[in-house]
Amino acid sequence: MPNIKSAKKRVKVIAVKTAQNKAMKSSLKTVIKKAELSLANAADDREATVRMAMKKIDQAAAKGLLHKNTAARKKSALARKMGATA
Repeated sequence: MPNIKSAKKRVKVIAVKTAQNKAMKSSLKTVIKKAELSLANAADDREATVRMAMKKIDQAAAKGLLHKNTAARKKSALARKMGATA
């Protein structure tokens, strides 16, 4: 455990940020899973769910949760699957 006041604060701040990042990544994975499931089942709202997933991927990349190339790869995979079901 740190002794210096600023180091103690950093521990608290990092814990909060870690929790926020974990929640955001979890919700991102959930949205992507829902989009892939709707594409697999050829659901009526698949276009909207894929669009929402792509938006969440972009937001995660903008916040630095995902590398931009990882985000592009995930979006490309969704787009390929969308094209295959169309």
